[in-house]
Amino acid sequence: MKNINKYIKKGLGLLLIIPGMILFELILSSCATDEIEIQQNFPFELQMMPIPKDIANGETIEIRLKIIPKGSFSETQYYLRYFQFDGNGTLQYYQDPPYLPNDEYQVGEKEFKLYYTSNSMVSQSFDVWIFDSFGNEKYINFQFNNKD
Repeated sequence: MKNINKYIKKGLGLLLIIPGMILFELILSSCATDEIEIQQNFPFELQMMPIPKDIANGETIEIRLKIIPKGSFSETQYYLRYFQFDGNGTLQYYQDPPYLPNDEYQVGEKEFKLYYTSNSMVSQSFDVWIFDSFGNEKYINFQFNNKD
């Protein structure tokens, strides 16, 4: 009888050691790489303050935009390009020279202002594309009626 109790205790001890060894192996195998994986590519949204729907020839409208990334990676660069397909006007960043259509321009801040000046007596429309260094992109379409 003593021998049977002794074998039962040894068997229970082994049953407790085996799951502990399996758990230890799982923990070690989950750390198989020496590199830490850091997510760098985060999609983003664009937020825009309301703007007027009508514009007169020679009038300038301020466009306030905000890039809202879904995560944070400090080395992400944002760029802007635009294309005007109706009417005529200029788009610029603060006092910088006006942008050329379809050229890329780096956006330094996530919150910024663009200024559109109408050079036309007809309705105008253009797209502004914002994209990042990882290929994520969003665009906003602008349409203005002539006020004159």
